[in-house]
Amino acid sequence: MVDLDDITLVPEPSRKQLNERQLVDYRSEREDCLKWLLAVGKTPERGEGYAMGTVRPRAHRMDQFYRWVWTAEDGYTTQLTHSHADDYLYELAAAEYSNAHKNNCLKALMMLFKWRSHKYGDDQWEPEMRFKQENSKPRDYFSDAERRLIKQEALEYGAIPHYNSLTAAERDKWKAHLAQRFEMPKEQVSKAEFERANGWKIPSLVWASMDAGFRPIEVKRSRVQWVDLENELLRIPKQESSKTRENWEVALTTRTVEYLGRWLEEREQYEKYAESDAIWLTREGNPDE
Repeated sequence: MVDLDDITLVPEPSRKQLNERQLVDYRSEREDCLKWLLAVGKTPERGEGYAMGTVRPRAHRMDQFYRWVWTAEDGYTTQLTHSHADDYLYELAAAEYSNAHKNNCLKALMMLFKWRSHKYGDDQWEPEMRFKQENSKPRDYFSDAERRLIKQEALEYGAIPHYNSLTAAERDKWKAHLAQRFEMPKEQVSKAEFERANGWKIPSLVWASMDAGFRPIEVKRSRVQWVDLENELLRIPKQESSKTRENWEVALTTRTVEYLGRWLEEREQYEKYAESDAIWLTREGNPDE
């Protein structure tokens, strides 16, 4: 069974534009498309689907294209045409985006119209333009299974039992552990340290970094202002991005958004963040690297 838990079917900007019936229709359209792409979309004749790591970011770009069409047509529709796609490419070509971003949008459209050809019998779409490929070095990728394991481990890392679930003797042992962990006297360990140990810093850092493909320098540069929880995005200014020369938008999964939101609330309680807009700091108060 194809699992869509890691993909936001209807991002918030689209949700805001749709009434209840349109929302049901659009969700069904998206679910049908993404399940087909993941199950068999890459090579239908062999039953080979695309990897989740490929479909997830392209699903976000497909949603942006749908919204562009709704603006062009002055209302909701799922009747996407080749003319829509070509006009969208011409608009992208004139915009101040990197060629890498433009090519990623092109690939998302080709994937979308591949599904439409299967679903509705549409002719295959042949784009009227292509964008020059920018030189890049090969990267090492985690498999989908490895990504899931890393994210799961982040949820378990450093977690301890809840303060109220422990007996007095058990609590005393955990206080000794936390005193060493947080480098503080055991007698000063309180319920707050138990909550801190089960905090959302590590899960939010790992999940956001996995979604964005962050390099260490981007974790170090990350700022609270980048986070757009409402639209489930990181908006990274071009001067802070090591990947492109343009502003960079990164789609986040719904669970990543939840963990980031929890962490941003939690970080407000820590004094070392009072004078910093870094999303994450080390124990010594430096940006994580």
